Amino acid sequence: MARRRFGSSRKLPSGRWQARYYGPDGVRRNAPMTFRTKKDAERWLTLKEAEIAKGEWVNPDAGKVTVAEWGNRWLDSVRPSLKPKTHASYVSLFRTQIEPRFGAMALAAVRPISVSEWVADMHSRGLSASRIRQAHVVLALMMEAAVTNELIRVSPCIGTKLPRLVVRDPVILTRDQVEKLVKAAAPPHDLLIEIMAYAGLRVGEAFALRRKSIDLDAGAIRVTETLVEISGKTSFGTPKSHQVRDVQLPAFLLRRLRAHLDEMADKSPDALLFVNKRGNPLHYNAWRTWKFDPAVEKAGLDGVTPHDLRATHASWVADAFGVLAAGRRLGHSNTTITTRHYARRLEGKDNEVARGLDAFRDGKIGLGARSGHDQDDDAPPGAMSSA
Repeated sequence: MARRRFGSSRKLPSGRWQARYYGPDGVRRNAPMTFRTKKDAERWLTLKEAEIAKGEWVNPDAGKVTVAEWGNRWLDSVRPSLKPKTHASYVSLFRTQIEPRFGAMALAAVRPISVSEWVADMHSRGLSASRIRQAHVVLALMMEAAVTNELIRVSPCIGTKLPRLVVRDPVILTRDQVEKLVKAAAPPHDLLIEIMAYAGLRVGEAFALRRKSIDLDAGAIRVTETLVEISGKTSFGTPKSHQVRDVQLPAFLLRRLRAHLDEMADKSPDALLFVNKRGNPLHYNAWRTWKFDPAVEKAGLDGVTPHDLRATHASWVADAFGVLAAGRRLGHSNTTITTRHYARRLEGKDNEVARGLDAFRDGKIGLGARSGHDQDDDAPPGAMSSA
C-alpha cells in the first residue's frame, strides 16, 4: 500500500487500484470506483482533497436517501409557506408524476438524462406543456432543497429542455360585448359578471364577496378573501400574493349592488353575495357549465372565459389611465405582471397610434404631453362609469 499526505491507494488482487480517504466526518471511505493505475487513483484523491478544502464535499451516504423519502419530508416542510391550493397541487404532481418515476431511486442516482427522459415520457403520454412544466418545477424545488441540505452536490434539473408553453392571449371585450354578456346571463349572475368586468376581480375573489365587503358610502369593494377549490371542496383564503385592496366602483355598479344587498334575505355581514341553489359557495366548474358558458353562447361570444373579464378590465384601465392604475386595481405588486398578462392592446388602438405618428411627423400634434403610464393612479370614484 502506498501512503500519501491525504488518503491512500492500494493495489487489489485484480490488478486495479483502490483509493481511500477520511472525510470531514471522520469516517474512512472508499472511492466509488477502482482505477487502472496508481496515478489515476492518486489524481482522484487530489481532487477529493481540494473538494474538502473548498467546502464542497457532500457526504455520499446522504445521497442514498430515496426521492420518495425526501419528497415527502420536503412537502411537509414547505406546507406552512404555501397557500393550501398550491400545496395540494405540489402533492398531486409529486404523487402522480414524480414518485412513480423516481420514488425508489436514491437522490444521488437521479441524473440530468433521467430528468430529460422523464420529461419526454410525460410528453409522449399526452400531458400538456403546462402540466409537464409544473411537474418539473416541483422536482426542481425538491432537488434545490436537497442541494441546500447537502444531500447532493448539484441539482439534476438544471438545464432541462422543457416543451414550449403555448400561451392563450386573453379575449379583450368591448363595452358593447360585455353588455351583451350581462344581458344574456340570469340574475344575479349578470351582476357577478359586471363586477368582474368593471372591478377586475379574480373569479375566486368575486365568489368570496360578502355583504361586509361592500362599502356603499366609500363607493368601493374591499377585497380581503378568495374562494379556492381543492379536490371539490371549497375554502377561503387571502387573495393572491396576500394583496388586500380597495377597488373603487363606478356609480352604476354601486346602484346595482345596493339593490342586490336590499334583496338578499341573509342580512348578516358575513353573508356571501353569490351562492348556489343550496346557499353554498359557488363551484367554478358548475358555475361555468350552468351560468357563464350558456350566457357566452347566447351573446354570440364563443371562446370567452371568466378570466377574460379581468383581462378586459385591465386593458380598459391601462388604456385610459395607465398601467400603474390597472396594476393597483388588479392587486399586482409589480406592473410588469399587468403588462405581460393582462393589458393587451385594444382593437384598433394601434391604428390610432399610426395616425398620430403621421400627424406628429407633419408637425400637427406633439407627442409626450400625455402618457398613459404617467397618469395619476388615484382616479376619482366612478371614473370607470364611462368605460
